[in-house]
Amino acid sequence: MKLDLATIRIKNLRLRTYIGINEDEIQNRQDVVVNVKIQYSADQATDSDNMDDALNYRTITKRIIELVENNRFSLLEKLTADVLNIAAEHPWVKFAEVEIDKPHALRFADSVSLCLSCVK
Repeated sequence: MKLDLATIRIKNLRLRTYIGINEDEIQNRQDVVVNVKIQYSADQATDSDNMDDALNYRTITKRIIELVENNRFSLLEKLTADVLNIAAEHPWVKFAEVEIDKPHALRFADSVSLCLSCVK
């Protein structure tokens, strides 16, 4: 059987970082919610059942956590692009998409989010 691309989804990864340009945003960490979608050919992994033949989503998630929690960002665009670079860096990745929400960024909205994607 010929399989389509496998899709890994990291859903609602809740982290805290410095994000924004206002004084209170520069001084205080804020919540962000990270969602990642990664597509790759998993034919070899489905045949072998061997971790070496699959993308390790735990390793990817740990790198995202380290990036987000240990850096400062003025713009949601920069944060999202940096996370996308991690999600897309493995040579097996064919498509990656990242959406990051900044809860309570606007008074009458649940959140503001930015989504970026890349096709390799």
